[in-house]
Amino acid sequence: MSAYDIIYKTVRQIPVGKVATYGQIADLAGLYGKARVVGYAMFKVDTTSDDIPWHRVINAKGEISYSTLREGGDYLQKNMLENEGIEFNAAGKINLSQYQWQPNDTFH
Repeated sequence: MSAYDIIYKTVRQIPVGKVATYGQIADLAGLYGKARVVGYAMFKVDTTSDDIPWHRVINAKGEISYSTLREGGDYLQKNMLENEGIEFNAAGKINLSQYQWQPNDTFH
């Protein structure tokens, strides 16, 4: 199984209405310190895919990592998160203490 496969398997477990950070996903996938690899994996996901909830992965500041390379995908991500009930403050940040996914001991 490739690193990307492990990352996607981990991201699939994030429930509706919750988010995880790139670093958190890296750690859960056994890729400690490889948050950028998670970012690269999320960039490769087809934004129309309903199989991998790519939109639930954000940066450690509680923000969407905006990029001109995404051609509008950033705004789609924000919209999808809002549709799941996740709120952004005036500065565009998500309250991680409220919305960050905390996997239980049965995570695998």
